[in-house]
Amino acid sequence: MKVIKIDKNDWTRGIDKSRETYQLFGPVTDKNQSVFKQLGKTAYPEMGRTDTIMSPKSVLFPQTEKILTASLDESVENHHIMQKPAADYSPRAVIGIRPYDAKAVQLVKMNFDTADYRDPYWCDAYEATTFVGLAVNQPSAADFSTSMGSGPFAEEGLDVLLVDFADHYLAKVLTPKGEAYLAGAGFDAAADTDASLATIETMKQAAEAAITTTVPTDKLKEKTLLDLHGAPFWEDIAFTCINCGTCTFVCPTCWCFDIQDETKGKSTSRFRNWDSCMSPLFTKHGSGHNPRGEKTQRVRQRFMHKLKYFLDKYDQGSMCVGCGRCVEKCPVNIDIRSICNTMNSYEPQK
Repeated sequence: MKVIKIDKNDWTRGIDKSRETYQLFGPVTDKNQSVFKQLGKTAYPEMGRTDTIMSPKSVLFPQTEKILTASLDESVENHHIMQKPAADYSPRAVIGIRPYDAKAVQLVKMNFDTADYRDPYWCDAYEATTFVGLAVNQPSAADFSTSMGSGPFAEEGLDVLLVDFADHYLAKVLTPKGEAYLAGAGFDAAADTDASLATIETMKQAAEAAITTTVPTDKLKEKTLLDLHGAPFWEDIAFTCINCGTCTFVCPTCWCFDIQDETKGKSTSRFRNWDSCMSPLFTKHGSGHNPRGEKTQRVRQRFMHKLKYFLDKYDQGSMCVGCGRCVEKCPVNIDIRSICNTMNSYEPQK
């Protein structure tokens, strides 16, 4: 394994050099919040900011995305035939993605890239993207990533892992894509591999020890689905929920979307937009029937999907990476950690 030392005095120069080959995305301040956005020619990733309010999932899965277009003008060739619009899938790099967000990308990939179906929009963007991660030296109080198969220094889904020191970064090169990005940025100062890996391991252990929340998931797999579905605690959990959908929008693994067609003049376009299972309209049929018309049903769906349905379908752990965003942003203090504990420990009455 190769480790590169990046002097922070050379950081902006390297970022600028990498722009010659890559579209860059990274955390920036927008309306007093840190969010992931495409970096303009004079913008640089703000690596010193705390966790972003939104994950970088929009890099692969935009909040609104035009997926098909057609002309209604009968004098035009191929009129009334939907076609995929041109899109830019040139190399791109996400700088500063946190390890749990990179893990989330791998969970979402199980849905968009399967043996039976490959979503071309998500997969084409994914294949063009290099993920340059930033280790979490000081986890937040809401971080429980170590309980969910990730962690502050986890490497799954990353091409490079950056570790922040006072005046430099140590970059663990994890994949050929990561090596290509560092080379394109001109970051080529090799560090002492053994000494660097030992230092990184010490920092990793300290960061993991700083996460004091442990969320048990060991019994979820053995739970009978219908027992959990019919459990009596869902009414209590849903009592304070206002169905705002904040949890689903800040969650890095939520992938629900809606399809809408819009026509203007003789042009029509089909858009894919983020949607939320917490919305009453999400499951409403054209007939007017809604199989999840009650708030409790929607709350149960969200947590059962995250913690049980996904686990049963893929056997790859929960559909949660422990980033803690939903814990921090829920306006009525619903906490997925306590719900997971409730589900994990639930025993139906005989």
